[in-house]
Amino acid sequence: MDLPRLPLIFTALILAMLMSSLGQMIFSAALPTIVGELGGVEHMTWVITAFLLGQTISLPIFGKLGDQFGRKYLFMFAVALFMAGSALGGFAESMDVLILARAIQGVAGGGLMILSQAITADVVSARQRGKYMGIMGSVFGLASVLGPVLGGWFTDGPGWRWGLWLNIPMGAVTLLGIALFLTLPDHAQGGRLDWTGMVTMAAATTSFILTVTWGGRDHAWTSPMILGLICSAVVFTALFVVVEKRARDPLVPMWLFRNHNFRLTTVAGFIAGIFMFGALAYMPTYLQMVHSMSPTEAGLMMVPMMFGLMGTSITVGARVSRTGRYRIYPIVGMTLTGIALWLLSDLSYDSSLIRVGGYLFILGMGLGCAMQILVLVVQNSFPISVVGTATAANNFFRQIGGATGSALVGGIFVSNLSGILGDRLPGALAELGDGAAETAAKISGHGANLTPALVQTLPEPVRVAVDTAYNDALTPVFALLAPLAVVCAVVLFFVREEKLKDTIS
Repeated sequence: MDLPRLPLIFTALILAMLMSSLGQMIFSAALPTIVGELGGVEHMTWVITAFLLGQTISLPIFGKLGDQFGRKYLFMFAVALFMAGSALGGFAESMDVLILARAIQGVAGGGLMILSQAITADVVSARQRGKYMGIMGSVFGLASVLGPVLGGWFTDGPGWRWGLWLNIPMGAVTLLGIALFLTLPDHAQGGRLDWTGMVTMAAATTSFILTVTWGGRDHAWTSPMILGLICSAVVFTALFVVVEKRARDPLVPMWLFRNHNFRLTTVAGFIAGIFMFGALAYMPTYLQMVHSMSPTEAGLMMVPMMFGLMGTSITVGARVSRTGRYRIYPIVGMTLTGIALWLLSDLSYDSSLIRVGGYLFILGMGLGCAMQILVLVVQNSFPISVVGTATAANNFFRQIGGATGSALVGGIFVSNLSGILGDRLPGALAELGDGAAETAAKISGHGANLTPALVQTLPEPVRVAVDTAYNDALTPVFALLAPLAVVCAVVLFFVREEKLKDTIS
């Protein structure tokens, strides 16, 4: 690769990954406003779920297509598709159109994520790739801050639609950079499309994600809907494995799992997805409810985590490129993450923001040490001809873990919160005397949808009861997640440190 072009190409890839990462996070704060404008409150969660589904399903498909037919024009198609989905959503006048737009964004976002990593493998050797993967890893930390901040700012200011229109200029710059500067070696293998594998994988993934998303929240675990989805997930997963073993050119070749390092990093990635997404999904809500922050302020409070993640990700990536040694960093990273989660479990409702920020910084350091190095280990384990397929499969299982973690944490948190509020609110209301009935009516009128603004208008005893309930409902979940990080560290202890390849081929 022409070295003067490399920074320009890499800038375009970073922009693409930022678009995909922001797409996951930017609308969490805007959902109430979107529902107020478009209606369709019963479909509100689909604004997030449609993106997640599209992204997860498209990961292995784009990875395989890139190996078969080349990555440059496929990547440009994914960028253009993301821009089209953003434009459609920006002009949406109904919830149905917005959900369709978010699904299109998700499909394209999966392509942006996986093709960016695979193209990096096309243009940089594994030995030098560490420093670039480190920068890519820092994009997630940046998006975890920018997403809530931009989402809150757009919602309070020019409007939530700018969270979609923002992608148009970013996508245009990305397309221009890739079109002008990227020249890839021809590793395309050709082959037949594995349509049966795609269909069974999509059906299994959809059934599983809807099970963990709806189960215990929208539908009881014993309801016909959830039991049917569980059966569907099991049946289509079994069919997918059978189909892939017999396919001439499978979407996810089963022989990938014969590779020792691939097996370990995939298991670790799945578990890491559970505690990483599970913990981060509810931190902004925690900060808003317990520390009376606006969505923008809660997003800014994640800055220490971003600094920790970016700092270690970039530093570790550069050190791996310089020394060629990498095995120790994911082990240290997962251990640090476990410590951070344990520390977060010890927070109380009156803990100082400095303390919260310090624990988030440690969490960021742990994630920065580990996540992109796992991708590097996978890519170093296979020839460039299948690097897209292998990287996509690894990312796919991490994404499935993330969906599981978000649903798991959400279910435990809501269950805990309901019980704690039920125990504490009656005593707090009793302290109000004559004002108890009015306050109780205000709370019951909002049901489970208590907002930070509403909580701040409640009388002191009731406000403290709600604040402590949110704290005591969520922090024990961090204690449950901490051992998973330790399990990851143990799994990664058995990774074999193979020499990083000095050539792209």
